[in-house]
Amino acid sequence: MLVINQRIPTAAHDAELHLDFEARSKTRLRCFSASGEEVGLFLERGQSPLQDGECLQARDGRVVRVVARPEQLMQVTCASPFELMRAAYHLGNRHVALQLGDGWLRLPDDYVLRAMLEQLGARVEAIEAPFQPETGAYGGGHHHSHAGDEAFNYAPRLHQFGVRT
Repeated sequence: MLVINQRIPTAAHDAELHLDFEARSKTRLRCFSASGEEVGLFLERGQSPLQDGECLQARDGRVVRVVARPEQLMQVTCASPFELMRAAYHLGNRHVALQLGDGWLRLPDDYVLRAMLEQLGARVEAIEAPFQPETGAYGGGHHHSHAGDEAFNYAPRLHQFGVRT
């Protein structure tokens, strides 16, 4: 088994892992490389999901490149930027993972959300593409734990509230 436990800067690679977003979000995973070799992923917890093109180091020294596997998604477009912003607001209010693009939103295919978006006047197209949603302003992920919150005390990545420059 190829055991991977470290993220590294982009480098020439020896193998590839083709993973959907859910698998790229896990820090512990048993999967197979593109060539069929069994892989055990043991990454540091609390990190952002693996990105398409990111490289990992295996214990035996090999470098493995992550490839985002295409998934069934909905691509949302609207007649105006305001309508697109409104659609993003309603999706965010439901804690939906979103990939943002220039004039479009992408999210996993869901018939309930499709109906809501169409009711809002959005155009929804079924596509197959790699999914790389926003990780959020705080970078550490979303949790509901109230016990041991110090383990979830992530520093903000986008905002430093209360800090004046």
